[in-house]
Amino acid sequence: QVQLVESGGGLVQAGGSLRLSCAASDGIFSRYAMGWFRQAPGKEREFVATISWAGGATYYADSVKGRFTISRDNVKNTVYLQMNSLKPEDTAVYYCAADPLVKITSDYDYWGQGTQVTVSS
Repeated sequence: QVQLVESGGGLVQAGGSLRLSCAASDGIFSRYAMGWFRQAPGKEREFVATISWAGGATYYADSVKGRFTISRDNVKNTVYLQMNSLKPEDTAVYYCAADPLVKITSDYDYWGQGTQVTVSS
């Protein structure tokens, strides 16, 4: 069973930056693709970014492309989401997820509990 714990959320002004981290408890992390999703109040959960198990392939939602960067450290069992030039519309609960396959759909096998990101205007 893979357990995922997100951290790094908080309150930031528009134009600012945050880096989210997601630590995985299980040693098989290095064989899983990792994704970030977000859910704003009253909206469905949406894909943000994903990275392959070796880090060689990354995909982003159009809404964050050029502003967000996903990366991973397979020694530390941690995936990161660097978020720059934040906008109020980025406000959401951010979730990390793990799955054997790289994909942008939300049917990942494992999910974290989420971390709140609030961007003030």
